Amino acid sequence: MIAKLKGLLDETGADWAVIDVAGVGYLVHCSAKTLSALGETGEACTVYTDLQVSENDMRLLGFAEASERDWFRLLTQVQGVGSKVALAILSALSTGELRDACAGGDAASVARAQGVGPKLAGRIVNELKDKAGALPGGGAMAIGGRVAPAGAASADAVSALENLGFKPAVAAQAVARAQEELGEGAKEGELIRVALKRAAG
Repeated sequence: MIAKLKGLLDETGADWAVIDVAGVGYLVHCSAKTLSALGETGEACTVYTDLQVSENDMRLLGFAEASERDWFRLLTQVQGVGSKVALAILSALSTGELRDACAGGDAASVARAQGVGPKLAGRIVNELKDKAGALPGGGAMAIGGRVAPAGAASADAVSALENLGFKPAVAAQAVARAQEELGEGAKEGELIRVALKRAAG
């Protein structure tokens, strides 16, 4: 699966961009926030990606930050939220605002996004409120009461556990316990190994 693209910004549209990677143009669908973060046409850029495959479509979604991609994946797990609605929400709210809205039960903020009615906004907030604290907002991740920067070993370890199917809150708690055991300087691989034991136990 394509996880990241690094190349030149070739072209942009209302909700998409073409990234030229060694002469191959990848069409990625993006939120408004990601599009504005990519820079000018011809400039170097990096996007984190998620590949969605359905019966009659294959679509590559692009995100300026890994945290935005994590929230996109979480949003699309909610019934009634497809990729277009998830991108609309991420266009209207930053990841920090979305995390705070879900944690605080603020459905009205989520309903600001285009195509999101009060009923769907309420469902999103209700389903994600318990997971909000474990996911990053504004490029950081809450782990064990502390905030780990995106890209830190602990944040990467949480993301790895989530990819293995653990719920965000469970993954964050297991990594926090692993970090306490191993110390602040622990590497991602060590954290994942110990956290897997903690999460499984």
